[in-house]
Amino acid sequence: MEPRIWLIGGPTASGKTAISLRLAREIDGEIVNADSIQLYRDLSILSARPTTNEMAQAPHHLFGVADGTEAWSVGRWQRAALPIIADIRSRGKSPILVGGTGLYFRSLTHGLAEIPTAAPETRAAAAAEFDALGEVAFRDRLAKADPGAAARIAPGDRQRLVRAWEVYLTAGQSLSALQAQTAAPLCADAWRGVAIDPPREALYARCDARLAAMIEAGAADEVSALLARGLDPDLPVMKALGLAELAAWQAGEMSLEAALAAARQATRRYAKRQATWFRNQTSDWPRITAADPETQWGQFLALGAP
Repeated sequence: MEPRIWLIGGPTASGKTAISLRLAREIDGEIVNADSIQLYRDLSILSARPTTNEMAQAPHHLFGVADGTEAWSVGRWQRAALPIIADIRSRGKSPILVGGTGLYFRSLTHGLAEIPTAAPETRAAAAAEFDALGEVAFRDRLAKADPGAAARIAPGDRQRLVRAWEVYLTAGQSLSALQAQTAAPLCADAWRGVAIDPPREALYARCDARLAAMIEAGAADEVSALLARGLDPDLPVMKALGLAELAAWQAGEMSLEAALAAARQATRRYAKRQATWFRNQTSDWPRITAADPETQWGQFLALGAP
């Protein structure tokens, strides 16, 4: 029997790194990144990438492998992750995929549709339609063609809303319908998923504490170096939590206190959206509901793992 594949997901600052490291040590496993911002080498601190000491405790894959000029999609991540998973298992070890990007996990457990690329004029028309209608009316229009996408895409996610409409205009069928036609690359009996879902207030406190630690560790200097590259603001790396707020502070547009307050609020909102996604999309995964690491590990062991 081949080694089990572990999928450990949850919101930012929920304790995923600690559990994945402990599991890796227990079973001699290898950790594979499933976080869309930790892919980028530019933001090791601001993305809460595992530290040098943490990465020395077990082999790590797909952390800091992309340049900020690159725009990794779910498909590109999946194409990179699957051979790594296969290689780890071929050496008799368990891959431990850990992160907060739910769509990465879903691409492994439900498959990833072959989505047609929209023509430039179609993309421009879809974007112009969003800008003309506004999000509420645009979402209502999308709901008539793709109710699943309209309900699934988070408020304020202009990029995914427009993309869903582009797909409908290009393919003549909804993104949800295309996704439903795909096969999962991982067999159902090959993997086990665990979602970390600590109490909301405890999660928020951890988010705040981690942001403070990031600032202490030099996150502002990291942001300065990235901004100096003059990258396209629509690139994924430029969407990292806290980057916009620290950039505004560095530009003299707000005080450091105001920037940190705004970054804390943005991080809390993001963590809430992630937690909601995992509750809705992985409702059949067992939950770790504690906040402190030792209790979390105890709950993990109670699941019959490792």
